[in-house]
Amino acid sequence: MQILAIAVAAVAVLAALAGFQTPAGTGLAAYGDPALYGLAVAGAALTFATLGAARISTFLRIFSTIFAVEYVLTGLVFIAGRKGVWPSGLADLQVPISLPVTVAVFSLIVWTISYIPVIRQITALADPYFASDAKRDVNLGPFGMMRMAEGRLGRLLITLLVVINQLQVGINVRLSFFNRDWFDAIQKKDEAAFWSLLIYVFCFWAAIAVTSNLIEYFFESVFKIGWRRWLTQRYGDNWLGRGGLYRMALIGDGADNPDQRISDDVRGYIDNTYAYSIQLLSTISNLVSFSIILWTIPAEFAIPGTDIVIPGLPFWVALLYSVVGTWLAHLIGRPLIKLDFMKERFEADFRFTLARLREYSEQVSLLRGERSERERIRDRFGNIVSNYFAIVFRQLKLATFTHSFFQASVVIPYIIVAPYYFLGKISLGQMSQTAGAFGRVESAMTFFIARYSSLAAFKAIVDRLTSFGEAIEKAANLGTTPPRLDATRSQTRDLTLRDTILSLPNGRQIVRIDNLAFAAGKSTLVNGPSGSGKSTMFRAIAGIWPYGQGTIAFPAGEDGHPVEVMLLPQRPYIASGNLKRAASYPALEGDYTDEEVRNALIKARLPMLADQLDVEEAWSQRLSGGEQQRLSIAHALLAKPKWLFLDEATSALDEKLEGEIYRMLKEELPDTTIVSIGHRSTLLDLHDERIELQPEDDGMFRPVRMADAKA
Repeated sequence: MQILAIAVAAVAVLAALAGFQTPAGTGLAAYGDPALYGLAVAGAALTFATLGAARISTFLRIFSTIFAVEYVLTGLVFIAGRKGVWPSGLADLQVPISLPVTVAVFSLIVWTISYIPVIRQITALADPYFASDAKRDVNLGPFGMMRMAEGRLGRLLITLLVVINQLQVGINVRLSFFNRDWFDAIQKKDEAAFWSLLIYVFCFWAAIAVTSNLIEYFFESVFKIGWRRWLTQRYGDNWLGRGGLYRMALIGDGADNPDQRISDDVRGYIDNTYAYSIQLLSTISNLVSFSIILWTIPAEFAIPGTDIVIPGLPFWVALLYSVVGTWLAHLIGRPLIKLDFMKERFEADFRFTLARLREYSEQVSLLRGERSERERIRDRFGNIVSNYFAIVFRQLKLATFTHSFFQASVVIPYIIVAPYYFLGKISLGQMSQTAGAFGRVESAMTFFIARYSSLAAFKAIVDRLTSFGEAIEKAANLGTTPPRLDATRSQTRDLTLRDTILSLPNGRQIVRIDNLAFAAGKSTLVNGPSGSGKSTMFRAIAGIWPYGQGTIAFPAGEDGHPVEVMLLPQRPYIASGNLKRAASYPALEGDYTDEEVRNALIKARLPMLADQLDVEEAWSQRLSGGEQQRLSIAHALLAKPKWLFLDEATSALDEKLEGEIYRMLKEELPDTTIVSIGHRSTLLDLHDERIELQPEDDGMFRPVRMADAKA
């Protein structure tokens, strides 16, 4: 940015020197060329903004860079034209003073808003994408494949889109002057000028406008889907990584409905960020460009009935009208921000209730819980209805104001300039151009009025994604600061817990372990009263329980790394898709052959499913609880872990079948150490050792090795 700032400063100095050397005229021109002085002042301000851009958001810095480059290029062209050294053959490409001044103003605006808290919140979500150096192949359709870093691709695409939008603003400005000249030709009945302007000016620029819109649509689509793919993957990886999936359920706050955050909110954030950056930039371009047109209309606008002349009167009317309208729209629509936030939460809760009801359809039917579920559904949907009508009534108030506001804005410019037209001070073309420019300025200034509802929804989306990201980070940081549970390498083949205390999320300590070793090669049964911390201890060993302190030492495998630990819960997870995927989960496709999966199903006492590997069905609903547990056992047979922890993973089986499963596991997995939680007395004969969690006087539980298990 320093080199760019030096280039901007050099153009500003050149403009000042060129202005000083211009022959003196009258008025302000007696001191040189005011336009060149204005260019120099704008450049001086832009120099400081460009230097400051090195410390702002990566996303906003893209815009600052674009504006600085545009100032240098357009400033040099304007100076060349002002000094008479611009080629006459390129006269149509000569830029007005409004263009370099406009981009300088843009850069100042970007630098200023970068310090607004809500803008920082928005750009904090965008910056990681534009700073990413991860490379990928990009399909640019007719332009072929290209491999580049994500961040670089994003910066290139957004630069291209900014330039296209500014080109479209330039076309609008050019068509404004066409409109003026065209109506003047109509007023003068100049047929030659009428057709010449229509064919050689309007048709030419209209064709460029259409082409630019098509190009913009294509690259906008590429930009949005690329950004969404990256952001979805980032949230998904963070949610599913570092224990976030389970731990976010433990912390509760800020983590509701992750599926909605990743699917709906990511898409909404990208769409709105694009709209409120690129489109807002286009709006500001129109504002500055057409404000200059309003200001420079060659007519003296005096207050009716007086001789008091107000330079740029239409501009000041548009400014006052828009500022008052924006302030009133904000007062009326401000409650929509909270209402939109709650709307998405209520909708997600309602969807979750319906999905959960489908998942537990059998249990609900057996318990005759339909009446209770209907009541719950009504309550959930009642929240949606109440919030919906609150939004409707607030929208009615806002719509009443905005529709009235915009209807009045159509005639206001004509009311202002018509008297001067009737007095002969301005031509028909100038009146038409003034009305058009007023409309553009007023529309730009009321950008937020027209989009207040969507702006409220956008703020709600940003809040949800921000809180979701904070919840992911909070979940990832659980158990990372001392005192904590540390995983170390054991000096023996045993798995050992030393000086360990396990706690609940509320801080209450439930298990104290001084020194507990699970012997390699010996099956161990763990039991104890309900709530004594058996499952908590297993989850700590599996590495997903963050509340506690102490050391868990894992034996090293053949490769020197800690051995693999697999935990099967009482209620297994049945993956969606075909049966092969459900049976081999969490393995990836291709990790196991069909024959290996069939053998695992047969050994897990599910021979009736062995020929249905390619069948896609809702297996979590079709299979009984016992069948689901046996499918989970098939997972273990395929994975062959060194340590297998069964948290009541056979509780849905009858005692005979349970015994067959345990004996089969010992036979098929001779190198696997099995540790189980169970309460049936028949399990004693199936394990070599038993550990019981017994209560102590302080309310905590301590594991005690018992002597009643049988080899």
